[in-house]
Amino acid sequence: MTETNHLALVIEDNQTRDKHITTTPEQRFQKIIIPIIVSVFAIYLSIGMTLGVLPGFVKNELKFDSLLVGVVIGLQFLATLLTRAYAGKLTDTKGPKSSSKIGILLIILSGIIYLIAAFFSQLALVALGLIMLARIVHGIAESLSITSALTWGIGLVGTQKSGKVMTWNGIAMYAGIAIGAPMAIWMKSTFGLSSVFAGLILLSIISWLSTVQLPTLPVDASHVRTPFYKVIGLIAGQGLGLAFSSIGFACLSSFISLLFAAKNWGNPSMAFMIFGTTYILTRVFFSSFPDKFGGYRVALVSLLIEAAGQLLICFSLTETMALLGCALTGVGFSLIFPALGVLAIKKVAPQMRGTALAGYAAFFDLSLALAGPIAGLIAGWFSYQAIYLFGAISCLLALFIVFSNKHK
Repeated sequence: MTETNHLALVIEDNQTRDKHITTTPEQRFQKIIIPIIVSVFAIYLSIGMTLGVLPGFVKNELKFDSLLVGVVIGLQFLATLLTRAYAGKLTDTKGPKSSSKIGILLIILSGIIYLIAAFFSQLALVALGLIMLARIVHGIAESLSITSALTWGIGLVGTQKSGKVMTWNGIAMYAGIAIGAPMAIWMKSTFGLSSVFAGLILLSIISWLSTVQLPTLPVDASHVRTPFYKVIGLIAGQGLGLAFSSIGFACLSSFISLLFAAKNWGNPSMAFMIFGTTYILTRVFFSSFPDKFGGYRVALVSLLIEAAGQLLICFSLTETMALLGCALTGVGFSLIFPALGVLAIKKVAPQMRGTALAGYAAFFDLSLALAGPIAGLIAGWFSYQAIYLFGAISCLLALFIVFSNKHK
């Protein structure tokens, strides 16, 4: 090696070391979390897009009733729920990068099935069956994707920032849902329903590309795994609190567009946008609160605000009142997942973190799977606004559960 080449290598090594030294913990956090956030955003944008067009497609074009609308919406979350244990085990044993890749491939498959369903829209029963199949595939994909994303992020940055990881992943999740719904409504009116479903495939590719350069996490194959049902038992208090708090979100995402249409209140996409905006802003400005003040306090305050928002929608006389209710629901619901999640993951060993997060998120899935059909029945028996009384009561039940599990 010449002296010149040696000198160049020394200079390069010093520059690399200096760059490493000057990199702050926050910069390292951002370098890891931003690709994961982009991936999660793309995945939940696909979920939001289906939420924006499927209720109207099933009810207005296929001519099925509100109960079937709730079943179609809830089916995805039921599929997610039933595969949480598998997603957690796969993530812990094969690594989050592998489970993330499988989830992305399944979203591509669901987009293809949705496209076929749109092609057979004149055959209502065939189209409905294909949509249900697509919802199941989409639900399994969601289970793998979010479990791997949370485990990946926490594993790379450390448990001391677990609340922040869950907060920013949640921003990506609900930003995707909030933006996806109105975007899909616009895409359908401009380019047709098939463009919405084709978009799912494109988003899957974006999700994969965003994280392809992230390092893999080491897997401890020798660790004796705690059975899934025991993990559920450990985190049941936080999980049930999450489940009941999520019913308000399920009611809003599934039926707010039909409520606005029934009341002739104009464009329902505004409700999604306001919910999403307040949800995101709350997480942006208060993301450190669960780690700083503790999950228990943050959850109690959040549940009270969400209950107020649901009651405001229930008793709204004008579009403005309903939109204000959506805003309060977004503020209240925003920090519940990370607040209770911080408490949940402290109860398990690091090697079981993926399983614990999967089990914790399963309560969210259970809530959304059951809330859709129940809300559909309430709408059929009473009215769309009565659904949000159900949401408010559920928030108060969550408040009681969280308070009861303060020292557990």
